Amino acid sequence: MRTGHTYTDHFRLETRQHELLGVDLGEGVPRRILVLGLVLYALWDGMLLLLLGLPTKMSATLYLLPPGLLVAYGARPSTRVPRRIALTGWAISARYLITGHRPIVCGGRRAATRSEWIGRRGRWAPRLTLLTGSSVLGPAVERWLGPDTDTAPAGAGPVIRLTARPRLYGPDAVVRAHGRRAARKTRTTARTQGAAA
Repeated sequence: MRTGHTYTDHFRLETRQHELLGVDLGEGVPRRILVLGLVLYALWDGMLLLLLGLPTKMSATLYLLPPGLLVAYGARPSTRVPRRIALTGWAISARYLITGHRPIVCGGRRAATRSEWIGRRGRWAPRLTLLTGSSVLGPAVERWLGPDTDTAPAGAGPVIRLTARPRLYGPDAVVRAHGRRAARKTRTTARTQGAAA
């Protein structure tokens, strides 16, 4: 089997903001990060202004620190998908845990029923193994996760685990397969010609 490697990094062409309200920003801040930070600060500080009012000396950190940390760590490139920022991966993971994943049935020819979706236990159980094993929180977490759907219903056979392994065939394997087919074809034509004579 052949393995491919990428030796070059993806191109990152990002626009930068070099000046903001008359203040020189030097080499500039990437605009995506700047817009992300402004939106997060507006949402977070707006919510806190409605709940707590104007910031005091003691609560100023609560107004400034959480969105700043989220922008600082969320704007880094993702470790799983280098073309995304980490915040995108976090949002996709949170959405999967909260709403689940709608499966594609028959290539999208029909919509999946709710019973075909991955259940709460299937989504959360691998992440909550430490809590389910504890004696204090274990029963509450088990109740929240719901029934174990891995067991087969009455009258059904055992669960079949699929372990598909993709294989990549290179040109050498294709040539060998084509050579076998060509040899088999010449043998069958020789037999038919011999039978006809």
